[in-house]
Amino acid sequence: MATQTIEGYRAGAEVYHGDDLCKKKSIQLLEELCLPRGLFPMEEMEEFGYNREAGFVWLIQKKKKDHVFKQIKRAVSYAPEVTAFVEKHKLKKLTGVKTKELLLWLSVAEVYFEKPSSEKLTFKTGTGLSDSFPSSAFQLEK
Repeated sequence: MATQTIEGYRAGAEVYHGDDLCKKKSIQLLEELCLPRGLFPMEEMEEFGYNREAGFVWLIQKKKKDHVFKQIKRAVSYAPEVTAFVEKHKLKKLTGVKTKELLLWLSVAEVYFEKPSSEKLTFKTGTGLSDSFPSSAFQLEK
């Protein structure tokens, strides 16, 4: 289903291929949105697309990637395809990203700063639960 969504937004989108270029473009996008540069620690990226007019972005990687944000000890899983609608300080209608809460994997629906000056990044699940963490936990890892 997500692929059909992507197809609808391809027209007029900037599309990039190859791991290095896709990582570079995804980091540039996060900087442009004033979000932490390490929010998409994906590997073997094949495609990055951004339809500026619609505010729609997609990232495609070879296989699912599990990642632990060490500073907050939080496990996050990135599907082979991640999509979102974007605006300054916010990712919304996010698909392909899950976080582990106790023993359950919950889909992350939104990532945002309450206020642009906030140091806390809020993650909201599809069930309406939300939690905030220091934005420094999502910086690029060396």
